[in-house]
Amino acid sequence: MDLNALLASPPAFPSLPRAVALLMAELAQDEPNLRRVNQFFATDPALAARLLCLANSDEFGGPRQVAGLPEALALADTGQLRQLVASAPLGTTSRSVPGINMQQFWRYSLHTAKLARSLAGHVHHNQAAAYTAGLLHGLGELVIHLGDPERAQSLNTLVAPLDLRRAKLESRIFGFCYGRVSGALARRWQLPEAVVDALNYQHAPFENDTYEPLAGILHLAAWRVRAREAGLEERELAVSFPDQVGLPLGLDIDMVLHQDPIDWSAPKLDTETEAEAAGLDYLV
Repeated sequence: MDLNALLASPPAFPSLPRAVALLMAELAQDEPNLRRVNQFFATDPALAARLLCLANSDEFGGPRQVAGLPEALALADTGQLRQLVASAPLGTTSRSVPGINMQQFWRYSLHTAKLARSLAGHVHHNQAAAYTAGLLHGLGELVIHLGDPERAQSLNTLVAPLDLRRAKLESRIFGFCYGRVSGALARRWQLPEAVVDALNYQHAPFENDTYEPLAGILHLAAWRVRAREAGLEERELAVSFPDQVGLPLGLDIDMVLHQDPIDWSAPKLDTETEAEAAGLDYLV
């Protein structure tokens, strides 16, 4: 299956049930609290993607090149948001996407978004775009598992979906990796070119004709969170750190690790508390 065939049917990404429930409750209010609405959208890759797709659609005279969730929320009215959230498929079972642990995927995506935003701030790059890229960057993995489940499951027996080697092995087997799929989706949703390029080249930022800093930021953020999910020790972190990506940004391994905005030792939080802990208030 080639990339065009894989994307022939629009994917139905499952959303975090608690995020949907909290959003529906908030949007049912006479005057929804936009700060809370933003927080809930910002914890769920599927909901965020649907919102950004709407904001960049022809309905608003697009393409508007909207990269951040707050700007997207400013364009949509409450009725449109209710409809968007009410129609979101729920990830209610462990088999929502065969071969993917969705609880891990949601946690991983949120942590990557938080770290990408933090790194972007350190190098004076667009933090809203970095957060969006981090939150959406793994959606291509869901598309692969939904569209070609047999080969995806076969690859899972060799390396886990969040393994640091995943993109390289997918490229060998499929002819493309999850990043290319995520980038193709972002282009269809008419997201800004910088976000599209970051998603396309996240696995190898120097494959593009010009180095896109956001791709490098995303690469480093994903490395950090995947390494954490894999439980890498200090020596393994040092060996696997992509210094060739960090160097052009002025980011070495110590800076990436110390820039970390995530309290890894904290217990797992619910969606609402996680959003507040993520520091998303600044986005509204």
